[in-house]
Amino acid sequence: MKHSLQLRQSQQLMLTPQLQQAIKLLQLSTLEINQETARLLDENPFLEREDDTTNQTYSGNSSTDTPAPSSNAETGNAPAESEPRKDEGNEWPEPSFSSNSSSSSPDDEDDGYSEVAAEKPSMREHLLWELNMSQMLARDKKLVGLLIDALDENAYLSQPLEEIFELLPPELDVTLDDLETALVQLQHLDAPGIGARNLSECLALQLRAMPEDIPGREAALAIVTSHLDLLAARDFNKLKKALRCDDAGLRCAQDLIVHLQPKPGSAFEHRAADYVVPDVLVERHGGIWRARLNPEAMPRLRINQVYANILQQRNEKNAQEMAGQLQEARWFIKNLQQRFETILRVSQAIVERQRQFFEHGDIAMRPLVLREIADQLELHESTISRVTTQKFMLTPRGIYEFKYFFGSGLATEAGGACSSTAIRALIKQLVGEEDSRHPLTDSRMSEILAQQGILVARRTVAKYREGMNILPVNLRKSF
Repeated sequence: MKHSLQLRQSQQLMLTPQLQQAIKLLQLSTLEINQETARLLDENPFLEREDDTTNQTYSGNSSTDTPAPSSNAETGNAPAESEPRKDEGNEWPEPSFSSNSSSSSPDDEDDGYSEVAAEKPSMREHLLWELNMSQMLARDKKLVGLLIDALDENAYLSQPLEEIFELLPPELDVTLDDLETALVQLQHLDAPGIGARNLSECLALQLRAMPEDIPGREAALAIVTSHLDLLAARDFNKLKKALRCDDAGLRCAQDLIVHLQPKPGSAFEHRAADYVVPDVLVERHGGIWRARLNPEAMPRLRINQVYANILQQRNEKNAQEMAGQLQEARWFIKNLQQRFETILRVSQAIVERQRQFFEHGDIAMRPLVLREIADQLELHESTISRVTTQKFMLTPRGIYEFKYFFGSGLATEAGGACSSTAIRALIKQLVGEEDSRHPLTDSRMSEILAQQGILVARRTVAKYREGMNILPVNLRKSF
């Protein structure tokens, strides 16, 4: 085999570190941007916030700061202002993004100590506290505590007592009857329904805890203990026949059952509130909908001139590392500014195309795909996808993710298209206005939409209905 050297030319796309950082920042959410900013502020001494007054005696270079992204009044892009504007044509009050900071006097005894919400006890901790406060014998408390540990997150005893009995060592001298007694004590320990072995028993425990003179109590008990399947199937004729009651009696019993708690353990769940900081604010000025950046979501950074001046006066070889940090800080500021400029351009393009949504709601949403915005702004479709992921827009109708405004369309008789979001809104409206005694079937809703010029198949209606967690026709039927 003869060896030889060959020279070939080829094109290859290379992602520079600066471009990689720009792509990364573009797809991060506001929370992740703040975390990344905090990380760089800790690691890079050349980076500082604009509100940092430590180095005010040094004159900084304005070119290294992060100015607010420029805007063009003709395209409707409003500048990112530090204070909300009070334009005469504004029909929607400005949102307030206060820091909820309160000033305190020097004489305040609690000065310097923030209020901390009391931690809510877990279900197990609460039940054990109730158990310790009871007058049970020590042995009974241990058995009830054993059953408390066996409860699932919904406060159900899903494990059979026979299995728990088999796991106990013989030397404890515990019988199955002892566990049955402990279960009864547990079920009467706190909120009714805790310690139930199934849904029927859970609902029955809550009904038995009610006063006996409550109307519909006995019929409700009969339903949850023997006819729960008929109630789930909305077979009201068989229920009335089995209970030997009229419509009024069945309706009274059903109202009692509906207000019961099928998962008693949910009252002890720890759910932290999810807060979303919108990236963009949408407002109406003079009849025109405009998007502007939320100043609360924009970290304002600059180069620390103290360290920059020190670096210029040093010529040692070890200054190369500091020069790299300075360059990294400049890249981050530039890429951060570019990120917000891109978000503003994309959001304004969405607002312009979905103007009818802001006027009339979901029912007026038009079909929109990423390609349309990409072609309009001369950006790649993948860039639009990154911008619209985990970015939120505050509008007079609520907070929406950018992706909410995109959706496919279905044909209409007029030759146009109707967005899937608008069709979902129409289906929800039809269900909300239907007669509960004679609810609309998927086929009937498809016919009604066809009468409005929207061609939707029955299976498409069923898919959209299930996606909105709307029950089928047989489960929506009332009496």
